[in-house]
Amino acid sequence: MGETVKVSPMRSKKCRDCGMIKPSTEFWKNKSSSDGLAYYCKVCFGLRNSRAYRKKQANLSKEARPYRRHSDVPEGMKYCPQCTEIKSVDEFGRNRASRSGLTHYCRPCHAKVMAENRNRKHGSARNYLLKHRYGLTEDQVGQMIADQGGMCVICLRSAAEQVDHDHRTGLVRRVLCFKCNGGLGQFGDDPERLRLAAEYLELEGSHARSLVLELGRPVFAGRRYLQEREWWRRVRPASGSREQHLRRRYGIDDADAHWLLTMQSGHCAVCFEFPAEHIDHDHATGAVRGIACSGCNTGMGQFGDDPVSLRRAADYLLGELVREMPSNEGAIRLSFTVPDVDPRRAAKADWERHREADGRHRRTIWVVDDDHEGPTWLSQCLKKIQDSYALMVEELAR
Repeated sequence: MGETVKVSPMRSKKCRDCGMIKPSTEFWKNKSSSDGLAYYCKVCFGLRNSRAYRKKQANLSKEARPYRRHSDVPEGMKYCPQCTEIKSVDEFGRNRASRSGLTHYCRPCHAKVMAENRNRKHGSARNYLLKHRYGLTEDQVGQMIADQGGMCVICLRSAAEQVDHDHRTGLVRRVLCFKCNGGLGQFGDDPERLRLAAEYLELEGSHARSLVLELGRPVFAGRRYLQEREWWRRVRPASGSREQHLRRRYGIDDADAHWLLTMQSGHCAVCFEFPAEHIDHDHATGAVRGIACSGCNTGMGQFGDDPVSLRRAADYLLGELVREMPSNEGAIRLSFTVPDVDPRRAAKADWERHREADGRHRRTIWVVDDDHEGPTWLSQCLKKIQDSYALMVEELAR
């Protein structure tokens, strides 16, 4: 093996191009030369490379960039070849693949170049994202939306916009609206939690039955309760900001919230799985129903506190909502309502009627005998709760 040539920074050398004698630090290292230095100084070396680059660009009929020395960039600054400006390194993104650890272009130029590349290779940014995330093209998603009649298959009220997929398998399911897609995520894609939420909203779950046994009504408080406690609000001042919030928004105090939490054993009134955190109430009547966990409380809001959508979402996750049916033309079409309706031919004004009929159907098939006392006892219990709540609503209306 040859001996490594060590170059002293105090030495000097004459450049063959410019003829000037310069310090050795102004020359690149070159192991093949006798003194271990390049034949040309760094400035002349750059000019030689520049001439070669310009000749190549001219042969390709392309415009060459103006010559610029890299050493002209001050410390802490970086040159952007897109906008041809020298900027602070803080204006560049991170790129571990590059020697400097920064992107080649500044942030605005980088975003612009990436967008142009996506549009050139994939047609549009949306098409790129669909391919990257779901393996679908924009045309394929458009065909899926057309097969659904343009409607979200769960709520049947909003336009289908967002592709929904199984996060465990990565398989694409259908195209949903923004709220239904977000609601599934809040419930953790759990069909059982969705069914329990539907029963909870209809005051037919075990939490409503517990309130009936404790208070004689399926909800904790309503507007009449709030009106009766107006005098109490004036006489007894709130103990803190939390109690002020509870009184102002729900008409209850810390003692009421503590009673509810104790009655629920600290668990969510909907799923009984996660800790109870948020007071849940009916926005129409003002009735406090219970204390729910963050996921159930937010998820019910995403589905618009609608039991029909919740039950349809549960069947959707189980693969029992969307079915393939033969069309009159002999092809395959989709069906996601009972009675069966061709979504391609359904008028937008008729979806609410189809939705109500489908909701009645799914409500009858998902009655669960969770107390093992038989369907007769359960139906009688549910009827008593419904009658009690109907009387309360009538009193509030009067």
